[in-house]
Amino acid sequence: MAKPSIPSGTRDFSPAETAKRAYIFDAIKSVFKTFGFQPLETPAMENLSTLLGKYGEEGDKLLFKILNSGNAFAKLTPEDLASPAAASLKACEKGLRYDLTVPFARYVAQHQGDIAFPFRRYQIQPVWRADRPQKGRYREFYQCDVDIIGSAALLNEVELVQVVDAVYQKLGIAVTLKINNRKVLSGIAEFMGAGDKLTEVTVAIDKIEKIGLDKVKQELSGQGISDEAIARLEPALTLTGAPEEKLQTLSRLLSSSAAGMAGIQELSAILGYLQPLQLACSVELDLSLARGLSYYTGAIFEVKANGVEMGSITGGGRYDNLTGIFGLPNVSGVGISFGADRIYDVMTQLSLFPESVQVGTRVMFTNLGEREEAYAIALAAPLRKNGVSVEIYPDRKKLQKQLEYANRRGIPYVVIAGEEEMAQQKVSVKNLRTGEQRMLPAADLAGCDFAV
Repeated sequence: MAKPSIPSGTRDFSPAETAKRAYIFDAIKSVFKTFGFQPLETPAMENLSTLLGKYGEEGDKLLFKILNSGNAFAKLTPEDLASPAAASLKACEKGLRYDLTVPFARYVAQHQGDIAFPFRRYQIQPVWRADRPQKGRYREFYQCDVDIIGSAALLNEVELVQVVDAVYQKLGIAVTLKINNRKVLSGIAEFMGAGDKLTEVTVAIDKIEKIGLDKVKQELSGQGISDEAIARLEPALTLTGAPEEKLQTLSRLLSSSAAGMAGIQELSAILGYLQPLQLACSVELDLSLARGLSYYTGAIFEVKANGVEMGSITGGGRYDNLTGIFGLPNVSGVGISFGADRIYDVMTQLSLFPESVQVGTRVMFTNLGEREEAYAIALAAPLRKNGVSVEIYPDRKKLQKQLEYANRRGIPYVVIAGEEEMAQQKVSVKNLRTGEQRMLPAADLAGCDFAV
């Protein structure tokens, strides 16, 4: 018999791990709500026509495609089957969502008559990518998104930065938020003399942190971009100084590019809004930040956890006409996505989860006999009404076995009620963390503080 397994790039989560993940989701959701975002959910699968062409050529390659049915190939002719590409095309019309933004844009276009714009929504659901699994990169993972659509105001970008700051303060993670603008990247491409190869330039620049500047140059050269153009790129990517100084230098370099100057003005306005806010996170202007997804048109963001070897844990940006693909043109939106799985890995690495998150049941009643079982049932009910997580050991086994079970589960308190305790209408409460044990009246049990 084959050993049980799960697909590469996916994970099981134990009860303790699930509790920690719920802690992350609850923290993020609570911040989303304070900024007025409304909840939304969309299907795990979308029509391939919805997904294809929205993520760039490399993103499209990572889409998981779904067979129309289990016997999708049954009706294909031998000629069809001889052509794998044709067979796949006929058998697959749907795919698992790659992100939450494109399905959101599809939803907005489909339900535009029912939406009050600007529309503020949050969405916490899994997404799937046929990527090569590695540290911090999974094939199935959760995204926690907020988007504001139907407004081009830069105030929205500022609010998203504040959302980022509030979330990571709540989770206790020190972060750096990097910001750039796709219009600036367009201006840089024009400055290079490669304005017609913006996609190639941004895809290459987006890899600079992973592969380094030299390999980015090699990749650009392989895309047919001249050495002279590549040489003009380097000064823009290696600017130093405060954000304001970088923007001043960039203004001189990109003075002939209308798009580049528009991006610089947007960045300057956003940074100006942020300056008096006294954010806990560091904000850095990073001109090498490109964000690989092709639908971004304005400000773009990425967030890194300080002191941790991990890719970005949050990212997003402005998209001006994503809904236009679905028949709703000229609607600008901006959003940001928190990668829950990477956040989980960061918090685990930094030991940031509160101890209380790791405990499910707070109190366990032992089960020493039929009468004792009925006694425990009566005493457990008011504790549960008070919000205390309680379980009763279901089988009548030796006390030592029951205590071993509670220890293994990490249950901090055990209530023991045998014949002696029942005769006195009392219980014995044992703290398994400290070893302390005390007797108290059964009537006082419901008022006990079962904090660790």
